[in-house]
Amino acid sequence: MRTPVLTRDNVPEALREAFDHETANTGGTVTSGPGSAMINSPEMRRRANSLVNYLRDESTLPKRIQELAMIVTARANDCQFIWNAHAAGARREGIPDAFVDALRDGQPLPELQADEQAVVNLGQEFFSTRKVSDATFQAAHDQFGAQGLTELCTLFGYYALLAFNANTFLIDLPEQRTEAVLPI
Repeated sequence: MRTPVLTRDNVPEALREAFDHETANTGGTVTSGPGSAMINSPEMRRRANSLVNYLRDESTLPKRIQELAMIVTARANDCQFIWNAHAAGARREGIPDAFVDALRDGQPLPELQADEQAVVNLGQEFFSTRKVSDATFQAAHDQFGAQGLTELCTLFGYYALLAFNANTFLIDLPEQRTEAVLPI
């Protein structure tokens, strides 16, 4: 990682409450993952965590769809950390191994179920063009409705935020990995 591990002593007094809140379960520091970069702004991290906790735990989207969106985002952003953290989860949630492997390796993707395909099409189209066509929007809306589509778009955006931090701060991969790294 490009910055030292932040400790309470290095946090301005006005941000110590947020820092303490964000490090309460980790022994007073955050040493891995995009959160280890985001803790440099403790209040921002606390607010970001409120959003991700909603997306992960209260969203209308099934876990299978969430994990798929996460790996599509990881691949689109060449983010080794997010890929490593979520490829196995996507497999456990029922995303076919052939799809996960092809996505990782930049190979042609096998067709998926309609809801999964809508996720892939939306994510890949947006990340490659920064826009979404009417047809792609409508297919995703048909699958998830307005609320689910909004949550899906926000999930893509949140994991792009994490990828930006992980890639910028050069967040290390854990030594124990179950997935092959992205060929980038």
